[in-house]
Amino acid sequence: MSPPASRSPRPTDSDLASQRDALRNAEPRLYPRDIAARLKVTEAEIVALDEPVTAVRLRPCWTSLFGRLHRVGEVMALTRNADAVHEKTGSYGELQGGDTVGLFLGEAIDLRLFFTAWRFAWAVTPAEGRRSIQVFGADGAAVHKVFTTAATDLEAWDRLVAAHAAPHLEPPAIVPPAPLPRPVPDAAVDLAGFTAAWDALRDTHHFNALLTRFGVTRTQALRLAGAARARPVAPRSLRLALQHAAARALPIMVFVANRGCIQIHAGPVHHLRETGPWFNVLDPGFSLHLRETAIAAAWVVAKPTDDGIVTSLELFDADGHAIAALFGRRKPGIPEDLDWRALCAILPGA
Repeated sequence: MSPPASRSPRPTDSDLASQRDALRNAEPRLYPRDIAARLKVTEAEIVALDEPVTAVRLRPCWTSLFGRLHRVGEVMALTRNADAVHEKTGSYGELQGGDTVGLFLGEAIDLRLFFTAWRFAWAVTPAEGRRSIQVFGADGAAVHKVFTTAATDLEAWDRLVAAHAAPHLEPPAIVPPAPLPRPVPDAAVDLAGFTAAWDALRDTHHFNALLTRFGVTRTQALRLAGAARARPVAPRSLRLALQHAAARALPIMVFVANRGCIQIHAGPVHHLRETGPWFNVLDPGFSLHLRETAIAAAWVVAKPTDDGIVTSLELFDADGHAIAALFGRRKPGIPEDLDWRALCAILPGA
């Protein structure tokens, strides 16, 4: 038997910094996450390379740090996953919630923050470009970033960073991400009970609890639910939905999430552009960059609520990870916009 192949040694920080800088110079449009993937490290490890000169480690006191962000004025909030980047410009309002889940419910900055998935943070001050606060999970992937704009109060920003700076914290210990839960076999699912519970939903926020109760993954649930509840549509439906919404000035909601954050845009979309594999919304105050080639499955989903049916377009990659979700713009107590429902009805089948 041949001996097992040895793993390549991890490059030193100096070598890693040189490789990162060379890659940035060769491909300046690469996202930091993509640079880290090319170099087979995590994005958190890439940021840590700049300690203590342009990156300062911050104490993981999340409610204190984010509870004071409203003092700095206008910023740009960024949340992303592997295939979607969601950017919103505005001011953080009052942080609501508690130590495990935080909420910002402003018109511009609308976030759900899951602090139990947050581990590391840095304040980054590059030689050129905007300052930022960058938060990462235990797996070294970014969960949320905040960037300054021309309208940011930089003195307030510096006070916030100084109050939370912790340059002597231990280097981040990266833990591989937990895999998605394995679904129970289809034949073992209580299908009658599952569909009855689906039809009894009164709030879309209860949907994840429904999945847990019946031991199914999200894509498995959509596949088993029946066409009246979930209809597979073509991957290009994301593009078609945005184009229809832009042409009709139809206000929509765009959700992008990762393990630690959900970021939401509510309003119309206007300027759409294709750039290589990415389909983009490039509007003042809101940008979306979505890798269309990663969409392996798309579903139009109907969930009952106290306000009537709520319809969503949900996008997934080949491994079942959620990429993004679109809804018609609505608030609790207000029924769904029928124009959005009609738009979803004409999206082509898979």
